[in-house]
Amino acid sequence: MSRNLLFRTAQSTLRQSFYKPSSSSPQIPFLRQFHITSPRMTVHTYDSADAFKKAVQDNKVVLLDCFATWCGPCKAIAPILTKHSNDEKFKDVHFAKIDVDDLPELAQELGITAMPTFLLFKDGELTPAEKLVGANPNALVKLLETNAPAAA
Repeated sequence: MSRNLLFRTAQSTLRQSFYKPSSSSPQIPFLRQFHITSPRMTVHTYDSADAFKKAVQDNKVVLLDCFATWCGPCKAIAPILTKHSNDEKFKDVHFAKIDVDDLPELAQELGITAMPTFLLFKDGELTPAEKLVGANPNALVKLLETNAPAAA
């Protein structure tokens, strides 16, 4: 066994015992690495057109991210979208995602020609009120700020 591998194994074991104490050892609050509460919002991924359409009808404002797993810009903007979904000023926006490869009929129905494409739906209407093509974080924030129920 190489010295480097041995060092990494020992380091990993030490890290696990330090951050994940056994059931017999007391848990020390200041060592906790994560918050107890989970984020209030999330980005919902839809696997069927019917589930997505129901979400649009049930929410006042829905921001849909049309993405593909192989798309580099989609991967780059995904964490930014997740961050905004947890932002207090966008608490009334329902964040949704669909994989255009899994739902090609819905993607065609919505007129998706490039990824990522962000569509904003308002008041239960299945026709998008706004459309943003491309991974542009500033334009995404502007789209959210102008259409969030709290901002309107």
